[in-house]
Amino acid sequence: QVQLVESGGGLVQAGGSLRLSCAASGRTFSMYGMGWFRQAPGKEREFVAGINWRGEKTYYADSVKGRFSISRDNAKNTLYLQMNSLKPEDTAVYCCARPLTTYYGGSANPSDFGSWGQGTQVTVSS
Repeated sequence: QVQLVESGGGLVQAGGSLRLSCAASGRTFSMYGMGWFRQAPGKEREFVAGINWRGEKTYYADSVKGRFSISRDNAKNTLYLQMNSLKPEDTAVYCCARPLTTYYGGSANPSDFGSWGQGTQVTVSS
């Protein structure tokens, strides 16, 4: 099973920016699409963004489109989430995840993902 480790979370004021990273182990990282999910206290896990294996196709939840940007560097086995214009409602634990199959077409269903990182806390103050 691939190991995923997120970093970059923290406390930021509304309107600020954070860049999350997800470091993946294994030589097959570039063969899979990847996704970011978040979960706030008392709420269901929510799809944030996804990216295909090559990186030219990206997918976003309506709530973050225009503010967040997903990208990847396959040479570094790393996935990124650039978060701009942060809002208090963005406060959550953010996890990266790898789909069960190498084909990824933008699914937002957590059941389609088989490997998960431990998560990194993002807190946005007003």
